[in-house]
Amino acid sequence: MLIFNIRQIVTRAWRPHPSCVCYEGKPSHHTRHYGSQAKINKDTIDLYRQQYIRDSWTNLTPKVLSHLDRNLHLQRNHPLSIVRDRIVKYFYGAYLSPRGNPLFSVYDNLSPVVSVEQNFDQLLIPQDHPSRAKSDCYYVNKDYLLRAHTTAHQVELIQAGLDNFLVVGDVYRRDEIDATHYPVFHQLDAVRIVHQDKLFERNPELKIHETHYKTHLSNGSPTTGTTGSPLADCIDQHKQPCHTLEAVKLCEHEMKKILVGLVQKLFGEGIKYRWVDAYFPFTQPSWELEIYFNGNWLEILGCGITRNEILERAGVQNSIAYAFGVGLERLAMILFDIPDIRLFWSTDSGFLNQFRDDRIVKYKPISSYPQCSNDLSFWLPEGMAIDQFSLNDFYDIVRSVGGDIIEQVTLIDRFTHPKTGKSSLCFRIVYRHMERTLTQAEVNVVHAKIGSELVETYHVSIR
Repeated sequence: MLIFNIRQIVTRAWRPHPSCVCYEGKPSHHTRHYGSQAKINKDTIDLYRQQYIRDSWTNLTPKVLSHLDRNLHLQRNHPLSIVRDRIVKYFYGAYLSPRGNPLFSVYDNLSPVVSVEQNFDQLLIPQDHPSRAKSDCYYVNKDYLLRAHTTAHQVELIQAGLDNFLVVGDVYRRDEIDATHYPVFHQLDAVRIVHQDKLFERNPELKIHETHYKTHLSNGSPTTGTTGSPLADCIDQHKQPCHTLEAVKLCEHEMKKILVGLVQKLFGEGIKYRWVDAYFPFTQPSWELEIYFNGNWLEILGCGITRNEILERAGVQNSIAYAFGVGLERLAMILFDIPDIRLFWSTDSGFLNQFRDDRIVKYKPISSYPQCSNDLSFWLPEGMAIDQFSLNDFYDIVRSVGGDIIEQVTLIDRFTHPKTGKSSLCFRIVYRHMERTLTQAEVNVVHAKIGSELVETYHVSIR
C-alpha cells in the first residue's frame, strides 16, 4: 500500500512565520508524529509541539480542539474508515503503472494546522471570498487556521513532485447545528496530473496549451504564457483560455469516467446520476456529481480541471490536471443509513460493533431516546443590529457548553423594538443524548450555563 510520510518527499525549506514560535528547531506542519497536546493559554496556543501567538482572529474553542487526534478515518471498522478504504482501493485498481503497481499515493495523517496561504492564497481563493471569514473558519491566529478543506495540502504535494495522490483528513468549519452539520468532518481530496507526452501519446502533434490566448481583459491583444490578465476574471465553463479544447475534453472525459465508476462502485451499477455545472476558485471548468437517492438529487462530490496557475506556480509545466473532493460523512450517512452526524463520534460499543470486515450494513438504532427542547431569548447589546451578530459565534458557545447532547439549534424569532431600537433573537435548542435519556433537570442546568456564557461573552440580556 502506497502510504508515505510527507517528510520523506518534501525537500523545500520551511520557514517559520513570526506568529508561530518553535519549541525546538524548525517547525513541521506536515505530519502528526505526536498528539496535538492542544492547550489554550492567555496569550498563546500550543498545538503539535508548536506555540502560536493569539490575536484578534483567534477563535478556537476547547470543544473543537478535543477532536484533533480522534482520526476517525483511520479507526479500523469505523464507517468513515470503511468508506475511505473503498475509495482508496478503487483508485489503486483504476490507475496502475506498467509494472502493475498503483499510481496513486495516499496521505492521511497530515497536520490539520495550515497557513492562510495554504488554505486560500495558493488555491486562488479571492481575498473577499466568504469562505475566508472569521465566522466560517477556526483560526489559530491571523496567519494560521485548522484546515477548512484537505485541498489545502494540494500545492505542497505537487511541489514535492507528486502527480497522482489522495489526501484524507479531518477538516474544520464553523456551521449551523443539525443532524447533517458538525464543526469537524472528513474529506478525501484527489489530484491527477497528466503530462503532455502521456495525454497525447498517440497524437504527438497535439498540445495541451494554446500558443496564443487572451482573456476578456486583454483588450483584444493576444497574451502568450501567464503574464497577462488573471484568469480568475475570465470564468469559462468550456475551458481555461490557456488550454486547447482537445486537452480539456480528454482530461474531462477521463475524470468523469473515473468518478462515475467510483459512484457505481459505492452505490451499485444501477445508480442514477447527473453532472451539474459548478464554480470553484481552484478548478475551471467545474462540476458537481449528483445521485438520485430516496426521491431526491444529492450532491456527492465536486470536481474540475485544475487552474493552470496553480500548476505553474508549483513548478509543473506542459501538463493538465483534474481534482475532486468528497465528504466522507455524506457518503457514509447514505451507505450505512446513519441518521445523525454526531453518531460518527460515538464511542458506544453498540454503535461501533455494528460495522465489521469492510462490509456496508444498515445502521440499527441502539435505542430512541426522547428529545428535550428549551428556548433561549435575549436582547443584543445596545447599538448592535441583528445582522451584526454572528450566528456561528452563538453556535460555538452552544457546542462548547452543551457538547454532543445538542441535536439542533434553530432561530425561531427575531425582533427589533420600534421605540428603543433594541433587537432580540430567540433560539430553540433541542437536546438529545445518543446513549441515554436526558432529564429535563439536566437540560435546564446546561441551558442556564449557555445563557450565562452568552451574557459574559457578548454582553446580551436574557429575556
